[in-house]
Amino acid sequence: MTEKPELIHFDHISRIYQMGTETIRALDDVTLTIRNNDYISIMGPSGSGKSTLMNIIGCLDTPTTGVYRFEKEIVCDMNSEKTIKMNDNQLAGIRNKKIGFVFQTFNLLPRASAFQNVELPLIYAGISRGQRREMAMKALENVSLLDRASHKPSELSGGQRQRVAIARALVNSPSIILADEPTGNLDSETSRDIMTFFDELHRRNNTVILVTHEPDIAAHAHRMIHILDGKIDSDVVNHKMVKN
Repeated sequence: MTEKPELIHFDHISRIYQMGTETIRALDDVTLTIRNNDYISIMGPSGSGKSTLMNIIGCLDTPTTGVYRFEKEIVCDMNSEKTIKMNDNQLAGIRNKKIGFVFQTFNLLPRASAFQNVELPLIYAGISRGQRREMAMKALENVSLLDRASHKPSELSGGQRQRVAIARALVNSPSIILADEPTGNLDSETSRDIMTFFDELHRRNNTVILVTHEPDIAAHAHRMIHILDGKIDSDVVNHKMVKN
């Protein structure tokens, strides 16, 4: 069986903070590979390092030591004699075009319509108005919200708002969907609906990474990573879901 292409590789990544006289190792010598069409959950208690891991994957933070490669390009090499790092424009390009972010709090513009919220990454990407409209409407259609395109977030349910956020994350056809506690503000029934949608995204060949503290949400993933004290405590295949 041919191995899937590598999307992300962490080579001995650490993130260290100095708080007064105390040294905090938020991530401690993490080596990790994520491949195309992986479906991964990242779990861990508060303070374990899972949010730091997510922020570095999403190019929102820089490690203190180690090498990070995204689609085999060096994002940063903190171990070389002369530190190598992508500049702010290059990092913004990855965040805008390669990673689709989904947040617990939706992060929608309250005065903008669903369509305008989904369209926003395309404006940053310099896409023409006509093409933006076509792409944004298609993204809303893919989450079954085409009939809510003109509605503002206050006129939508929690589940609908999260689907708008997912449509926004998908509109640029990113390499990775990175979801941080995507069901944290939703009731159990709506959470099940959203997770069914993430399952479908994976079946459509998307790479999905879920950061969660909820075991039932993590159990949807085909690979489950547990972070403890800044280290990978376990990284296991969820055979039940792989068989499905």
